[in-house]
Amino acid sequence: MAALLYASQAPGCPYEIVLVASNKPDAPGLALAAAEGVETFAASHRGLTREAFDTIIDTELQRVGADYVVLAGYMRLLSPEFVARWQGRITNIHPSLLPAHKGLAVHEAVLAAGESVSGCTVHLVTAELDDGPILGQIRVSVLPGDTPDSLAERVHYAEHQLYPRVLSELVSQDVGPGALLDRVRALALALPAAEEKLSHGSPGFFVQGGKFFAYFSANHHAEGITALLVKASGVEEQAMLIDSDPDLYFRPAYLGPSGWIGIRLDTGPVDWAHVEDWLARSWRASAPKRLAAMPF
Repeated sequence: MAALLYASQAPGCPYEIVLVASNKPDAPGLALAAAEGVETFAASHRGLTREAFDTIIDTELQRVGADYVVLAGYMRLLSPEFVARWQGRITNIHPSLLPAHKGLAVHEAVLAAGESVSGCTVHLVTAELDDGPILGQIRVSVLPGDTPDSLAERVHYAEHQLYPRVLSELVSQDVGPGALLDRVRALALALPAAEEKLSHGSPGFFVQGGKFFAYFSANHHAEGITALLVKASGVEEQAMLIDSDPDLYFRPAYLGPSGWIGIRLDTGPVDWAHVEDWLARSWRASAPKRLAAMPF
């Protein structure tokens, strides 16, 4: 958990830790997370069914708007209902090269088998213990004279390197420029008579017989911004929008003087309904009159 947390503070990390939760109220990681300004939650599972306790955790995850569940030293089996709710968005790390040596006492099993290589695995969680699609692995050599403790120490080093990298890759599939462009493209091309072509090196969307109504910009002017550019009613509305939410809206280069507005897609969870509304509005402002009056 600490490795994931501190990696999240590095510039360019695509994920943010929004909650550290535990079934052990005295877990040391809770104090560490709190000291770094991360919200925490803890409740004992004693006296509760597995489903009831997982519902409590799920409620907290929903409350903070979590997109993923990342298990890090969480030693309880999860209920099938919880796993199903977070399918494809819940990960775990295990101190072996899965599918070998599932469960507990992994290092003892590796040494007892006389193996020369062990390691660690990050995988998506399924209802089966230490199962699910493998997202990444690191190999760790077993040295002569190794004990379970000495092997575990080196595997921990590998785990701390592997988990942040794999989580970043997983999250980037949803929040990276390619994934964001796919979402924008699907919404833009769903509009009547909409087509796409490159314009000045950026994907642009236009109406047949009309004008461009949107552009997708990913670090286009080396400003490090991924954004959607659409038409506002003019520079007055543009200024009002930027003043009301400068973290979301900005004045784009070149198109800004014409009243276009930039909507950032890289500052956190994207409100796709908001993006869809802006695309429709910009489409109407750009479409020929015969199309602009169409209901959709």
